[in-house]
Amino acid sequence: MCFLPASVAQLANVLVVLSPTAEDGEIEGAMHWSVFLEGGPRRVNHAAVCVGDRIYSFGGYCTGENYHKRKPIDVHILNTVTFRWTSLPVPRLLSAEGLDMPFQRYGHTVVALDNLIYLWGGRNDELACNILYCLDTVTLKWSIPQVCGQVPGARDGHSACIIDHCMYIFGGFVENIDRFSQEVYMLDLLTFHWSNVNTQGAPPPYRDFHSATAVGRRMYVFGGRGDLNGPLHSQEEVYCNNIMYLDTVTNRWHRPVTHGNTPIGRRSHSSCQYDCYKALIAAADSITPRR
Repeated sequence: MCFLPASVAQLANVLVVLSPTAEDGEIEGAMHWSVFLEGGPRRVNHAAVCVGDRIYSFGGYCTGENYHKRKPIDVHILNTVTFRWTSLPVPRLLSAEGLDMPFQRYGHTVVALDNLIYLWGGRNDELACNILYCLDTVTLKWSIPQVCGQVPGARDGHSACIIDHCMYIFGGFVENIDRFSQEVYMLDLLTFHWSNVNTQGAPPPYRDFHSATAVGRRMYVFGGRGDLNGPLHSQEEVYCNNIMYLDTVTNRWHRPVTHGNTPIGRRSHSSCQYDCYKALIAAADSITPRR
């Protein structure tokens, strides 16, 4: 698991690794910080996913960069065996030959199915996007799958996770209506058919820059930024600290009873599954995300 603390004013590119391996004489299940590595990209609101022994990091916001130009997204790859960073070569600007490549963005999501990485959503300083892109990690070539069905509106700050062969999208800030979302969309990555999931039960409040983690057939949602005025963005921001999950078998939302020290509300954090049934949450503070 990687913790990349960052701020809009001064972004960090330090990678540290938390290992679940216990040492002699310590309690089984103890965790240790084991690697300190510099040299990666300085970003916030980027997206990363693991395929095999490599972590692929896509885009994100970096102070001083120009996010008005439609330049191609950059991709940085960390080999977790050698702990070496590499990057994919990209042209300076998108051309007719490079139209299958996503433009540089922040607030997007990536998920992996087999050797394919799917990137969706996000924005630059001009516009948000709802085109699905696919990176083949074997050929390192981009493509745009042809999708059908109820395609979600362009947004950023949403979450995405894989359950079986489907990608579930939740929340985010939708550009064309200028509002937060609490909807769930599902993309079947075998047929590339989008559908708006008709959920039951009380959903999580409207939010963006939260995290979602798939554990079995459930999608757990934590944190994020909302607004006292519901879907509207009136600058009356609130930060949620409860956990809810969507049972994708019944499509019903649940709010489980939790115990222990509850984390404070936050946004722009990350989470991942560990040990089949646990979720780890990486801390983040209340710095305003770039939109």
